[in-house]
Amino acid sequence: MPLPCPAHGPQPVLPSLRGWALHGSSASRAIEQAALASAAPHALMARAGLAVARLAVALAPGARRVWIACGPGNNGGDGLVAARHLQALGWEAAVSLLGDTARLPADAADALQQARQAGVPITPGLPMAGNTAAPGLAIDALLGLGSRRAPDGLLAEAVRLLNQGPAPVLAVDLPTGLCADSGRPLGETAVNAQHTLALLTLKPGLFTAQGRDHAGRVWLDGLGVAAATNSTTAWLTGPEAIQQTLPGRLHAQHKGSFGDVLVLGGATGMGGAALLAARAALAAGAGRTLVTRLDGDHAPDPLRPELMPRALADALQPALLQRATVVCGCGGGSAVAEHLAAVLLHAPQLVLDADGLNAVAADGALRTALQARSARGQATVLTPHPLEAARLLGSSTAAVQADRLGQAQALAEALQATVVLKGSGSVIASPGRPPWINPTGNARLGTGGSGDVLAGWLGGLWSQAADRDAHTAAAAAAWLHGRAAEAGDPRLPLRAGDLIDAMAASLPA
Repeated sequence: MPLPCPAHGPQPVLPSLRGWALHGSSASRAIEQAALASAAPHALMARAGLAVARLAVALAPGARRVWIACGPGNNGGDGLVAARHLQALGWEAAVSLLGDTARLPADAADALQQARQAGVPITPGLPMAGNTAAPGLAIDALLGLGSRRAPDGLLAEAVRLLNQGPAPVLAVDLPTGLCADSGRPLGETAVNAQHTLALLTLKPGLFTAQGRDHAGRVWLDGLGVAAATNSTTAWLTGPEAIQQTLPGRLHAQHKGSFGDVLVLGGATGMGGAALLAARAALAAGAGRTLVTRLDGDHAPDPLRPELMPRALADALQPALLQRATVVCGCGGGSAVAEHLAAVLLHAPQLVLDADGLNAVAADGALRTALQARSARGQATVLTPHPLEAARLLGSSTAAVQADRLGQAQALAEALQATVVLKGSGSVIASPGRPPWINPTGNARLGTGGSGDVLAGWLGGLWSQAADRDAHTAAAAAAWLHGRAAEAGDPRLPLRAGDLIDAMAASLPA
């Protein structure tokens, strides 16, 4: 018989077609408690288990065997409900229930009773290799939102079997062993799922740090419960950011309508970094793009003669700095430090990247000058990778990666700037507002010059944005930067020179 089809149902979250609200563990628990209080007994778990079963059927329509690893809490109860529905469809549903059945929460105890009455095979241990036919799907219903420590004992062994087994894995709400808030594994291992069905809310940890690798493709079923927007922990960026920043051009506009960008960088041996940033700013739509190379080379760019070389002395004139969006630091080496004070003082909009960030981290006076910009109405976007962020925070890369949202927000507050913390699930943070996580991109961007392209494109986009909102411009640039990498073969890098045109071709309609 077909499964009942409620009005709600699993929705794919990725690829990124719109923005999504994200709720951390505390906010998610509050939403869950409110939903439980307003629903009939066991009704919410009944919806959750049905959602898991429906997605399982959709993901593995040819499967007829499923192994469901259930833990000692409500996550395990969701798995038990799913097992009952799948068995009713004719699947061979084998359940490993790992925990003390006498201590199950009320909803999970009810799910266990119903599963037993339906004849679902339930054992207290793990399946032995070779004893049963291989399942066509495995479901991870071990530990959900309430997990705060690494799985151990039988739970850890179940994680190992899920990861080593031949069947694709569907995780319920969260892959077991993954932190819902940070995306870091709670111990040495976590479930590597091919799909994750988030229930009620999307958790930030599914989209940053190691979350993407452990969660696979993410789905959401809100179970018919509307989460209050004032409880949002963070946001997942969608193409709306591009549409807000780049709304379209009027017929009567001209190059003076779209702002000037000045790229300052390219010390000896790194001139290409400045050129990549300048070419990206030009492609993003800046009206005029000026480039000053710290290696002293002021020859026209043979590939993009539209770029306007400027000698260093001319570029540092207050009149020029005050009318431009400045992109500073790309390949700047140690030479950029002596020129940064003038840039920090005069530039109304500043994208500070790479060696510009290292200069601030090493010089207290430059740090103070950066912090003072916000009070003068000058806006700054910092684009650190984790090591650069750690230097600015006086911390370590490991500490930054262990709490990417918190660390990015702390850096934004400390320096009164927008921060783009790069990496898997880049975090965009600004003082006084929830952070955004970028859902696009892949390891194709792990190649030399990719960051220079991001900084330059951000400068070009920001220079023409009508509202001059640094946070939205930064989120839009990061979204498009990642989107461009998704079109090609994931086994090969996307060279930075090709990335610029790929970003232009990836603009949403």
